[in-house]
Amino acid sequence: MRIVFMGTPEFALPSLQILLDNHYPISAVVTAPDKPQGRGQKPAPSPVKRFSLDRSLNLLQPADLKAPSFAAEIKALNPDLLVVVAFRILPSSVYSLAAKGAFNLHASLLPKYRGAAPINWALIRGEQETGVTTFFLGETVDTGSIILQARVRIGPDETAGELHDKLAEVGAEIVLQTVRLIGSGKAQPRTQDEGHATPAPKIFKNDCRIDWNKTSIDIHNFVRGLSPVPGAWTTFRGKIIRLYRTAQHDASNHVGSEPGTVVKVDKETLMVRASEGVISIKEIQMEGRKRMSAAEFLRGFPIQEGERFAGGDR
Repeated sequence: MRIVFMGTPEFALPSLQILLDNHYPISAVVTAPDKPQGRGQKPAPSPVKRFSLDRSLNLLQPADLKAPSFAAEIKALNPDLLVVVAFRILPSSVYSLAAKGAFNLHASLLPKYRGAAPINWALIRGEQETGVTTFFLGETVDTGSIILQARVRIGPDETAGELHDKLAEVGAEIVLQTVRLIGSGKAQPRTQDEGHATPAPKIFKNDCRIDWNKTSIDIHNFVRGLSPVPGAWTTFRGKIIRLYRTAQHDASNHVGSEPGTVVKVDKETLMVRASEGVISIKEIQMEGRKRMSAAEFLRGFPIQEGERFAGGDR
């Protein structure tokens, strides 16, 4: 079975690796064009491109997925199946070219959390379970018929980065199973239940601002849902502060404090009042500095009880 694999970030690598490990012929790998990165803004290859070059795989980097020339390249490969993992939205002129269809791996239990940031939103919303889904591509994003799903428990302090890595590995196994089902003609896709659909839109910088008027559980979920990227942020003494790891505490000893107020600070502890409860900051980063533990941060940046954090605009 001739497979064309499409993906760009690290999330796609376990799926590509598992297909190679199981000796599926990869006719081509399609990934995004190199993007400028770093201070010098030099074009840098995607993780999938680096992986593919190391293994001498046939590589395509189309700038325009709707260009007739790209469709012609895919058609010339005569693919049986397109496997899509963390890639851009494909036009029907491309995904319809594979004899056995095209499927996508999505990092949620569809129809929940359709969109660009399913891992982040599952954590922000305090979900205790998520998973991965493979589904056939269709005209509307993330709405195609479901092929397989796998459920994954979410730990109470698990971050988006940790969940990302877990789902990438679980997803690879589901991709392999899906390819086997489609290859054997045993796939039994089912329609998504639109009544349970929820959005997971792309997250921008201003969406990452911490609202200290929310409860400690909401802020804790918000921080871990954005950790390590794009990173939840607040301001302190006019500087942007990013939080990466927190814990919740009862606020009974801090009644009367305004949300955002530092209510306890010592050599290793930095606690901030929420509307209900208290947030203990575990990992923090001030703009222009590296990410560090609260204890490391406090050694170089003394903070006093009674000072306030605020999510002001920059």
